Amino acid sequence: MPQTLDAAAVRTWCSLALDALGRDREEIDAINVYPVADGDTGTNLYLTVESAVRAVEAVFDAHATGTSVPDLPDAVRAMAHGALIGARGNSGTILAQLLRGMAEVLCEDTAGAGAEDGGDHLARALRRAAQLAREAVAHPVEGTILTVAAAAADAAAREAGDGANGAGGDGAAYGSDAAVHAAYAGARVALDATPGQLAVLGRAGVVDAGGRGLLAVLAALVEAVTGDAPARVAPGARPHDLPAVVESCDADDSPVGPAFEVIYLLETDEAGITRLRRRLDALGDSLVVVGGDGLWNVHVHVDDAGAAVEAGVEAGRPYRIRITHFGAAAGHQRERAQRAVVAVVPGEGLAGLCAEAGATTVLARPGEPPASGELVEAIRRAHAHEVVLLPNDAELRHTAAAAAEQARAEGIRVALIPTRAAVQGIAALAVHEPDRRFDEDVVAMTSAAGATRYAELAVAERQSWTMAGICQAGDLLGLIDGDVAVIGTELAATAESVLDRMLSAGGELVTLVLGEDVPDTLAERLERYVRDGHLAVDTVIYRGGRQSVPLLIGVE
Repeated sequence: MPQTLDAAAVRTWCSLALDALGRDREEIDAINVYPVADGDTGTNLYLTVESAVRAVEAVFDAHATGTSVPDLPDAVRAMAHGALIGARGNSGTILAQLLRGMAEVLCEDTAGAGAEDGGDHLARALRRAAQLAREAVAHPVEGTILTVAAAAADAAAREAGDGANGAGGDGAAYGSDAAVHAAYAGARVALDATPGQLAVLGRAGVVDAGGRGLLAVLAALVEAVTGDAPARVAPGARPHDLPAVVESCDADDSPVGPAFEVIYLLETDEAGITRLRRRLDALGDSLVVVGGDGLWNVHVHVDDAGAAVEAGVEAGRPYRIRITHFGAAAGHQRERAQRAVVAVVPGEGLAGLCAEAGATTVLARPGEPPASGELVEAIRRAHAHEVVLLPNDAELRHTAAAAAEQARAEGIRVALIPTRAAVQGIAALAVHEPDRRFDEDVVAMTSAAGATRYAELAVAERQSWTMAGICQAGDLLGLIDGDVAVIGTELAATAESVLDRMLSAGGELVTLVLGEDVPDTLAERLERYVRDGHLAVDTVIYRGGRQSVPLLIGVE
């Protein structure tokens, strides 16, 4: 039975879209050849919609104890926000912007709209969605999800115009019914045409993976609004009866792209986003920046992951940073690597450093340690048969163990090295050799981590008893291997005391990881201090970016 697009229909739409993408995920992953043949478009779209579903369900849960129910603006805003904060990959980020564009129009006050305006309202929502998505992409390309979205909007607009001229009094539901059917049909035709618009698709004999995922989302919208599910696109179906499997192509089919995918949420204003777009556009490709009202989701492919993260730091406050190394690709389908490293890091600077060393990183924000699900997702993103997991925090040992067990249940061989600090993770990563036997590599990395003593300088939040005496709020605490060993009032002097204690037992290398607000002069002073007192000890210095403490110290 046709219905208007209200909050309940939005809830149903999101649920049906998630189910559809769950069914089609592997098929969509298999045809993912553009912009990078990394075989994850279906998975990324699924995770993006899953985040939207959680947000919409949270709105309904908030109304469950009362007599009121969510209205349409509540539901569509939640859907768009959930997709924004959970967007994954190039297509997932674009889908989030499509949902944001629809939400903008669907939130408009339609209390005075005529009954025949339902189709026009939906058509305008699809038009705004296609417009915003295209504007979010630095260099739009035809034959992609953008083309499919535009075709859906055009078809809905044509149907809404015809309906306005010929509809009787059947109401807004009739208009929405016809418009959404037209949008789906237009999208399907456009999807079938994508191999003729984008050469890499034509050579591989596949339709665009992102567009295929959008078609599944639009089919769910048809069912939510009309109650009628469109005939499902047959698994493996391709235009012109081309092979369903993506065959390996010659090396010159497409240029070798950047090595890393960088994604993060960013809090900044419009001016900051404008500067960021220019900076990232010069660094790499596949740049998509979506969102608004102070919160943005940034996606880019680059060779210098650290520079991409640093650009975000300069523009505002980045968080939920995800850096994925694409690895070697065989033809258009990324082969599962033999081995990978997943590392939890406390700051953006170390995220870039570890990513450049080949690790898949998970950023731990101050006060917000990653959940086991985030670690499992990172293990999956690493796309390897064998994974070494570095939690780099003593408090994450149980979380990391749970994630490792889940990944093992999925057939991935996981070794958990119980690193208790980021400097131990750095030491382990430094000796990582993916070409040697897995057990030997794990033993070498574990030994390097275990041979690294760690310390941090933190600021006391309140008066407290410690192993070094009573500290007052605002005092500097020098913690060595997790215990307070030094209490001070000045950063450099306290750091020197900590170094003295750590080096009294010997050492060959000192690692300093400086927080965002720590001046370079401190690093220079501490480097001189180590050199003057311990001639045979080297010092390496890294910028950690925003991290929970001003200084991390490691001694190997």
